[in-house]
Amino acid sequence: MHSVIIVVDDPQDWTAFYPSDNVIGVQDYLRQNGELNTAATQVINLCRSYKYLTNGYYCSLLAEARNHKVIPSVRSINDLSNKSLYSLDIGNQNQLLEKALRERSLEDGSLSIKLFFGITDIPELENLGRQIFELFPCPILVLTICHRERWFIESIKPGGINDLSSHDEDVFAVALEKFNKSVWRKPRSKKRARYDLAILVDPQEKLPPSDKTALKKFISIGKQLGVSVELIGKQDYIRLAEYDALFIRETTAIDNHTYRFAKRAESEGMVVLDDPQSILRCTNKIYLADMLSNHGIPTPTTLILSKDRQKEDMQTAIDSLGFPMVLKIPDGSFSRGIVKVESLASLKKHLGELFKQSALVLAQAFTYTEYDWRIGILNKKPIFACKYFMSRGHWQIYKHSASGQVESGDFQTIPVYETPKKILDVATRAANLIGDGLYGVDIKQIGDSGVVIEVNDNPNIDASVEAKFLGDDLYRIILEEFIRRLERKRIGI
Repeated sequence: MHSVIIVVDDPQDWTAFYPSDNVIGVQDYLRQNGELNTAATQVINLCRSYKYLTNGYYCSLLAEARNHKVIPSVRSINDLSNKSLYSLDIGNQNQLLEKALRERSLEDGSLSIKLFFGITDIPELENLGRQIFELFPCPILVLTICHRERWFIESIKPGGINDLSSHDEDVFAVALEKFNKSVWRKPRSKKRARYDLAILVDPQEKLPPSDKTALKKFISIGKQLGVSVELIGKQDYIRLAEYDALFIRETTAIDNHTYRFAKRAESEGMVVLDDPQSILRCTNKIYLADMLSNHGIPTPTTLILSKDRQKEDMQTAIDSLGFPMVLKIPDGSFSRGIVKVESLASLKKHLGELFKQSALVLAQAFTYTEYDWRIGILNKKPIFACKYFMSRGHWQIYKHSASGQVESGDFQTIPVYETPKKILDVATRAANLIGDGLYGVDIKQIGDSGVVIEVNDNPNIDASVEAKFLGDDLYRIILEEFIRRLERKRIGI
């Protein structure tokens, strides 16, 4: 559970806002000698200036020395102090600005815009504000934008709480509450949770990694274990540092917010599943295929086809794999981006389509089995085992129709101790190459041996499937692993 400190130069700077015991003067904070020397302390530095060797600068510097989570960090302060440093990072933001304000007519000139924890009251710039805050986490930023034939960012500077207008103060108060609700939240009970765990979800996702029942179980069992579990969405990025740990229960991808959440959580020193490295390694089937091959993990015969060598590689695939064969784009999930081709014409057609999405495509020998094993691995140990059966009349577990409907096959949850040892062994070996997080290893059983299809960084944990045998114990195992990691961080291991 985080304690939050808001540091100001002068208590008068806070008079416009709701009184809070969390607010202290900078001199009081600087004079502390270890009283709050805990990584569970979060510092929001609202000093009027962060210039080098000012009180504001020393506040962030000493916060980091005390192992506190502080915003802004010394790195952010230094980056914002020199335009030549931050201008290298805002190329994409200039494009976003031009796109957002393209319809706004303005004679050549400039505008000054304030961002409060990345939030602005200009609707068109909401996305831009969030991205700039991700680059330079700072409570108040003054953004100067210019228009000379096109829109561009002229400068980004920290702002002071003492310079806010009445309107600004209202926007700032709302943004602060969104950033860290614990400043305003009254304790629910006298008993406080040991740790705060955020679970990132998307209520609109059609095939989420955990169903609603499972999410409710994480919350209720977390309470039994002394962990406050809260469901958050992508709009809660600015609040992330409020928590001790992050559990991602959305389908992950490198090019969406799930990876940004994982990176931010890791940089904040939080315990996070899935960690960024696991997402990076598991979401790309090209990486997985090469890694598994180099470490002698049995897989179906696999080739990597290149767009630049399309004709030659296509012939190699025909000679090596024959028909039918399976084509996969690197970042597909839930049977999407995977096609079976049974003729030269089909191979040419689908390769042409897939190469529009990726410079490399995976080709694998087709191996039909009635079901795939899914072995859940956590911290290098199997925790659940399931058989996922192919959907009726189809060669995959999930069947996607042209109308957007998704059918899935049946399942069977097996006790780990009844799962064939060779299946468990190959699953554990494959997952351990990725890391020590939570993984789902898909395996086809050939005889009494198994070949690894892929390793998933974001395996399903559904109440009626993966948790059917262990029940509440499966949620408890996962939450206890979070607690174990948090305790190790707390004592510095």
